[in-house]
Amino acid sequence: MTEGVTGTEGATGGRDAQLKHTGLRPGWTTGACATAAATAAYTALLTGEFPDPVTITLPKGRTPSFALATEELTGGDRAMAGVVKDAGDDPDVTHAALIRATVRLLPPGAGVVFRAGPGVGTVTRPGLPLDVGEPAINPVPRQLMRSHVAEVAARHGGTGDVEITVSVDNGAEIARSTWNPRLGILGGLSILGTTGIVVPYSCSAWIDSIRRGVDVARAAGRTHVAGCTGSTSERTVLAAYDLPEDALLDMGDFAGAVLKYIRRHPVDRLTLCGGFAKLSKLAAGHLDLHSARSQVDKTFLAQLALTAGADAPLAEQVAAANTGLEALRLCESRGVPLGDEVARRARDEALGVLRGAPVKVDVICIDRAGTVVGRSDPS
Repeated sequence: MTEGVTGTEGATGGRDAQLKHTGLRPGWTTGACATAAATAAYTALLTGEFPDPVTITLPKGRTPSFALATEELTGGDRAMAGVVKDAGDDPDVTHAALIRATVRLLPPGAGVVFRAGPGVGTVTRPGLPLDVGEPAINPVPRQLMRSHVAEVAARHGGTGDVEITVSVDNGAEIARSTWNPRLGILGGLSILGTTGIVVPYSCSAWIDSIRRGVDVARAAGRTHVAGCTGSTSERTVLAAYDLPEDALLDMGDFAGAVLKYIRRHPVDRLTLCGGFAKLSKLAAGHLDLHSARSQVDKTFLAQLALTAGADAPLAEQVAAANTGLEALRLCESRGVPLGDEVARRARDEALGVLRGAPVKVDVICIDRAGTVVGRSDPS
């Protein structure tokens, strides 16, 4: 648990600005917690005492202090320390998880070796920033731990040659609520973080997971991927196309994140599938489909209904509808294919974001039951 924070504060943009604007309490990444635990364990190996709290320095200069939840010094060559992750006000599935680091002395020249303990996953598919077979401890947390090991070694006369085994209590169970199984990270969680700081309700983690999903699909040779807004749309795509699991992207509300990353890292074909109302927002030019950041435009739907063959009275009803789904049902009852028109417009908007990248796009609109209510041809 965090005891306190000091360090550089005065930035006017980015994460600091977001936190100041929201008034929400920040938290610490699994990588920061693992670094704190490893620092405490290695210090105990060299001095016989665990620093508590233990202070680390994050990439941008912050110096948070962490209380130790558990500690154990075994013989003269192994020590373990554990830190409870505090995610602040972010709804993080790893909040309150106990992250342990066991540090074992190695012969001089061995360097720093990382191992996956219970609850930390192992990479089994290419396309991630780690080789297959490696523990799922990402590059920045690895570098953070290496630098702190070196600092402790310099301060207390060690060589800096250690094995660090990171584990997370109940991590395998928690990982079922993450993208890890689909990305081929098996057995537990990933140790993550680029700044060490969790920004409450930040979109960055989800967008990063979308990018990693595209990387994994491309590395596996997938030429057709699908961005889905949820589990119902995933089932629809699986019924429509014989796609493997690693070709499915959990897009959520971040259509723009999928399109912009695929623009830079193309695949032959992209299918976008989601609820009619959400995809009507994309059709209207919105790239963030969250209800707090974009709304269904019924006047726009009325214009599309006219294009699809509606008469003026029906278009007026669509414009006055309470929800996008009601507008759809009004048109369906009159044989007007509003769903298909939304899918076509959403496809065209997606192609515009792709800016000529060699990617064919098709769009599938569904209702809440997963029934296809609109579809575009690939283009």
